[in-house]
Amino acid sequence: MCDVLLIALATVSDELDLPEQVQIRRDKRQVLLDRGLQAYPVSLPITSSITKLREQYGHLEAEASTGVTVGIAGRVIFSRNTGKLAFATIAAGSGETIQAMVSLGQVGEESLADWKALVDLGDQIFVQGEVISSKRGELSVYVDSWSMAAKSLRPLPVAHKEMNEESRVRQRYVDLIMRPEAQVMARTRVKAVSALRTSLSNREYLEIETPMLQTQPGGATARPFITHSNAFGIDLYLRIAPELFLKRAVVGGLDRVFEINRNFRNEGADSSHSPEFAMLEFYQAFADYQDMATITRELIQEAAQAVAGSLTVTHFDGSEHDLSGVWPQIDLYDSLSAAIDQDVTPETSRELLETLCVAADIKFAPTWVNGKLVEELFEHYVIPTFSGPTFVMHFPVDTSPLTRDHRSRPGVVEKWDLYIDGFELATGYSELVDPVIQRERLVEQASLGAQGDKEAMPLDEDFLRALEHGMPPSGGVGMGVDRLLMALTGQGIRETILFPLVKPERDQ
Repeated sequence: MCDVLLIALATVSDELDLPEQVQIRRDKRQVLLDRGLQAYPVSLPITSSITKLREQYGHLEAEASTGVTVGIAGRVIFSRNTGKLAFATIAAGSGETIQAMVSLGQVGEESLADWKALVDLGDQIFVQGEVISSKRGELSVYVDSWSMAAKSLRPLPVAHKEMNEESRVRQRYVDLIMRPEAQVMARTRVKAVSALRTSLSNREYLEIETPMLQTQPGGATARPFITHSNAFGIDLYLRIAPELFLKRAVVGGLDRVFEINRNFRNEGADSSHSPEFAMLEFYQAFADYQDMATITRELIQEAAQAVAGSLTVTHFDGSEHDLSGVWPQIDLYDSLSAAIDQDVTPETSRELLETLCVAADIKFAPTWVNGKLVEELFEHYVIPTFSGPTFVMHFPVDTSPLTRDHRSRPGVVEKWDLYIDGFELATGYSELVDPVIQRERLVEQASLGAQGDKEAMPLDEDFLRALEHGMPPSGGVGMGVDRLLMALTGQGIRETILFPLVKPERDQ
């Protein structure tokens, strides 16, 4: 029978120009179909799962029998054929495995021959049989019958040859099959996001939704993606931030709101930036930036506890990072002045700031405001010195158009950025709620945009109209969800996003 199948496989014709292994597997698929069997059945008589069998019978001693017959399915990740017995390791999607034992005496000559000839590594297989433990003590299904659950037309990568990062990102489906760490990351992300939702719900925050398509971008200084609505005959912008709509909700009386959303910024991509990313933003009436710093720290610590069971998280490289306690706060201007041994204040001249940037080999554009130069100098000199989670306080007014002026210090605003592991994880404000001052700030932004600053905010008349109805004193926070996973795992942003944006293969 096996010889007959091999002859049939050799005679199946397919004119497509395919890699040899793909063609061989397509031929096997065709043999299944020609014999009236299914390569992709619509359903299977599954009665249990590999995970459940592991939980129920993982304790069995060698050569033990249970008398329990089950029907399970999984992916073949290892196969070994002998004369009268074939072995396969079948994996569940979550990574647990079980052995399938296909014997001549149990399934018959034809079924065993079919198995040997038609089943490849990577195939999804259904097996039915008794749950036993092998002579070596391996939990197994002693197969009575089997069938194809989904024929894999492409071979899996060689197990001992690690996929490179580009291949992992581009073919995440293969990465999830081959690399347990990819599965762990996907599940860790779910735990972290669930913890954020639970923590905010426990603090009486209401989760709402804001538009992803907007008639004008706003809520952040960033370049938007532009699309077009055929129905309305207008250009629209993919959301760069939900801030202005969440604030509208606070004006309307929803005093504590949050959204875990997808944002899109038409900017660079690197180890900590992605054009499409997930963001948590939350706003609370009658709170200020210090209140929001406390809540943010607590949210991150509660997420760490949910993910790692501890406030000390272990990164993929084995290093441990302590997220416990109250995190230090440093002043942006004071820390920069100390780092370069020269006073830098909100009143420092443009000429001196440019001279300092040139000395540090920091490239800058003539359209940049003074505060932008200060922030670049800070990133260059101070951020590399951080040893743990750190709140950077009191940013320049001219880079913070949506933030309230500091109540006692001129030239700065009540804003902080939180840095963990050298990157910005979150930012928080005492929100600017005075519609007159907010209008002045947005007019200034519009002027910068007219001068060529493509990240400047446009004038949003409807948002200003909302503020004119009276927004209570409020605090707000934006936190990168992908970056939270970076802080908890030590991985780059393309590993924390399950399916990050990548260029089409033809553009490589």
